Amino acid sequence: MRERGMGASILVAAISSAFGALLIIAITFIGALLSADPFIGESRTLAFVLSFIGLVIAGVAVYVGAIVTANTFATIVAGRTRRIALMRLIGATARSQRREVATQGLVVGVIGAVIGLVAGTAVGAAGTQFAHSALHLADVAFPLVQPLMLLPAVAVALTTWGAAWAGSRPVLNVTPLEALGGSVSASREEVALRRGRHVASVVLLAVGGLLLAAGVALGLLSPLGVVVAFFGGILSFTGLALGSTLVMPPVLGLVGRLFGGSAPARMAAQNALRYPERASRMTIGVVMGVTLVTMFAVATASIKVILTASAGGKLPPELANVLDTFSAIMMGLVGVSAVIAAVGLVNLLTIGIVQRRRELGLLRALGLSSGQIRQMVLLEAAHITIAAALSGLVLGTLYGWVAAQSLLGSVSAHAGGSVGAGLVAPAVPLVPMLVIVGATGVLTLVAAAVPTRLATRVSPVEALAV
Repeated sequence: MRERGMGASILVAAISSAFGALLIIAITFIGALLSADPFIGESRTLAFVLSFIGLVIAGVAVYVGAIVTANTFATIVAGRTRRIALMRLIGATARSQRREVATQGLVVGVIGAVIGLVAGTAVGAAGTQFAHSALHLADVAFPLVQPLMLLPAVAVALTTWGAAWAGSRPVLNVTPLEALGGSVSASREEVALRRGRHVASVVLLAVGGLLLAAGVALGLLSPLGVVVAFFGGILSFTGLALGSTLVMPPVLGLVGRLFGGSAPARMAAQNALRYPERASRMTIGVVMGVTLVTMFAVATASIKVILTASAGGKLPPELANVLDTFSAIMMGLVGVSAVIAAVGLVNLLTIGIVQRRRELGLLRALGLSSGQIRQMVLLEAAHITIAAALSGLVLGTLYGWVAAQSLLGSVSAHAGGSVGAGLVAPAVPLVPMLVIVGATGVLTLVAAAVPTRLATRVSPVEALAV
């Protein structure tokens, strides 16, 4: 449990659990406010919508956390290859070694879930107290602690356990002979041999793409098209995540060309191509976070365009304010998933540097200075964050436009008319895009801070003796 990477995994589980508990408290509090309102207190539909949105957002955070945790444990297992092989050499079975990793995942999940539950409850209590005093809501009462709050904590613990089990699958392929070698990630040639995984990702992408197109087409006739598009989005992104070892390295290679032809820049770019599995693990979580934030921003902006056409060219200010507020709230909520992905990126970069001590020591022995090593690690972080941001912006724009089009494509383009709005171009809001770009720059610096410090401390003699 003291191994590098476990603390960040606990933090990911804690954030997910705290977010779920806080959402339940917020939804319960808002429900109590609505119940006290004499005009909308009897609206069961509004209460259902609030609960559904909260469940979906909490589920997204847990899903992103599970992906990050699975990638973390897969990276940790790659670093343990030699030790696992030694255990196999003295008689341990692969399954017993895998159970050990899965048990660590369960312990990490339970600790993080408990910490998150306590922290989320404390923040929720403070927030509701502030709301009561600021809004003078002394007559509104609701249960702060309720059994339902255990649901996100249990879900986080179980998904972390499952993610550790999934991430530990490479243990089954470790042979005793590998005790004589080092521990490296799968090479490009080894990844290319995983045809079953690649076929599955292509199938999911194809089916998801067809459902997205069907959702847009059905949306021209009925708002139910958004249901079809929803499943298309889930399947297509799952296929993308599954096939990230094929998709992300070329994107990283294209981004790498922007940093010139210096030795550190070329080495940073080649690292993604030599070990696509490691690069895709670092990238896919950030892609998910950026995609979610961009999706809600583009969806809201596109909805405003459609409704503006429906209103005859001018959207009522009250409705525009409601849409802007809803968009800001949703982007803030899904921003938690982006934070989880950022924690995972920092964690994976740090683990990667620790596992590459021999490589860094060899580079130092060959004449690279500590400044060049620092530049190489910084450029690796920049490659990952820029490639992830660009991919997320493209995917988020596509998913956001599909969501708006499939939901409101059948809305009349003129007040009182019977003709639907039809296909409209996706609306890309400038401010959220600039915020995402700025956040990418900050993430690059934060993600590279610890790894660069560790990399420059590597002594050539010490590293080569490992």
